[in-house]
Amino acid sequence: MSTSQENLPTFGLIIVGDEILSGKRADKHLPKVIELLAERGLSLAWARFIGDDRERITDALREAFASGDVVFSCGGIGATPDDHTRQCAAAALQVDLVLHPEARELIEQRMRDVAAEKGEVFDPARPDNVHRLNMGVFPVGARIIPNPYNKIPGFSCDGPGGGSVHFVPGFPVMAWPMIEALLDGPYRHLHRQGVWQERSVVVMGAMEATLTPLMEAIEREHPVKVFSLPSVDHPEYGRHIELGVKGVPDAVAPAFASLLDGLERFGAKLGPELVRQ
Repeated sequence: MSTSQENLPTFGLIIVGDEILSGKRADKHLPKVIELLAERGLSLAWARFIGDDRERITDALREAFASGDVVFSCGGIGATPDDHTRQCAAAALQVDLVLHPEARELIEQRMRDVAAEKGEVFDPARPDNVHRLNMGVFPVGARIIPNPYNKIPGFSCDGPGGGSVHFVPGFPVMAWPMIEALLDGPYRHLHRQGVWQERSVVVMGAMEATLTPLMEAIEREHPVKVFSLPSVDHPEYGRHIELGVKGVPDAVAPAFASLLDGLERFGAKLGPELVRQ
């Protein structure tokens, strides 16, 4: 996997659960994953919210596996009737589901710990304990993601199109440390703190359509991305556009200078300049 600025992998997020779409629970994963990536100089390219529908989940995972992206999938990996993500992952990859031996050990250890806490003798043949092993039934070839909260693991799978999907529980207290461990483990070499910058300027009263030719010219002439964030009712600036460029600092500096020159030629009224690392 290349780590050049132009070929960094794309990060995506899938959030599964009817409770999010119905409003019974508010999603917390999207802002947290954005934060975790930003702390490491990375960014989220896309996110999808999907209810507990096997066909839709399978379709989304099939696309993720074919995408070449690094994708985090939160939710639906339990063993209750409304948890479908493990089965959908296997269907998307066209492989069987099997009890992962390491997952079995971890789940059994968790059950032993719970029994000890209750002062009970662990009985592996008890029906509820046998059922809990279903949480370790993963697609063939899956890799374990350790869960520091309660030992019940998540799992990772690679698709034929180069996409890697990492499946974690829907509970933030479990999911977030697991995602952090992935970012600081197999994806640590992608961190780019201090080598990514955004520079922008507030353009008063402008319209995006008027500035589009300038934006296109900047992207043609410089190895950066141009962005525009319009606002119609800002309490201080009123109608305006935050117009800027982002990329490696050495490329951002001349691109931003060209952007300011172009805005000056437009006769644009400019407000404050912003820099984000």
